[in-house]
Amino acid sequence: MNWISNYVRPTINSIFSRREVPENLWSKCPECGTMLFHRELAENLNVCTNCDHHMAITPRARFVALFDGGIFSEVEVQEPIADPLGFRDQKKYPDRMRDARKSTGEKEAMLVAEGEVMRTPIVAACQDFSFMAGSMGMYVGNAIIAAAERAVLLKRPLVLFSAAGGARMQEGILSLMQMPRTTVAVEMLKEAGLPYIVVLTHPTTGGVTASYAMLGDVHIAEPNALICFAGPRVIEQTIREKLPEGFQRAEYLLDHGMLDRVSHRKDLKNELVTIIRMLTNQPPAVKGDLPAPEGGAAPELTQELGEPDADK
Repeated sequence: MNWISNYVRPTINSIFSRREVPENLWSKCPECGTMLFHRELAENLNVCTNCDHHMAITPRARFVALFDGGIFSEVEVQEPIADPLGFRDQKKYPDRMRDARKSTGEKEAMLVAEGEVMRTPIVAACQDFSFMAGSMGMYVGNAIIAAAERAVLLKRPLVLFSAAGGARMQEGILSLMQMPRTTVAVEMLKEAGLPYIVVLTHPTTGGVTASYAMLGDVHIAEPNALICFAGPRVIEQTIREKLPEGFQRAEYLLDHGMLDRVSHRKDLKNELVTIIRMLTNQPPAVKGDLPAPEGGAAPELTQELGEPDADK
């Protein structure tokens, strides 16, 4: 009896009461090393609550936070040739694509969507650095063209969030050809008189920086984002000199006139709306995102609200 009560019963209870603890409940901040609870981190838009370090955020999560109610419609993008060069390094290109799609759950390195931000209609495109380093291939070129064409059709501004390691080597010259293609797409917006706003996130490098990422009417960057064509290590090895502290980071580029703003991720939504409505000659967004009553605002409602706040 002692053997059953002291050994068998506790063993059975431990088997049935054992709970699997998910491994992704905590994330470690790469800047300060603080362990962050995943729900708290997500609520803070993947920004460290201890040191304010801006971690990577997926395009879908960014759009959920950006668009009103997290509601948006994806814009269809034309599919390019799957493996135009038959490229192979350590893996075949189709195998790399399959692995990237499996790990990210996305079809490619850019997501295009349309919706409203504080009742301001926009078209938005966002790169996913976790998908093959956000590299610019033919699909990304097609995505930017699709975004520009949709913006022109709907007469909406285009907001682009860049994050890339440069061109996609597996597509060779076809990848580099996306630089002039996307430049033409941006020119379409300018000819239509529509604002094109670029938000540069960490990192934005290579051919992306040399094309559509630096052709905006307004350039905003997230704090401490690396923005460059060639990285600092390559430059130091080439010129054999030590670069200034913070070289090619967002704050350094702002001080030297390459950027218009450096904005915290939680402030981006309000700043984008303010800039868009200024550029399109619209009144400031109504505080609290109240729906407009039919037939115009009632006098008593207008008096209660007062003047709209330009920061909202």
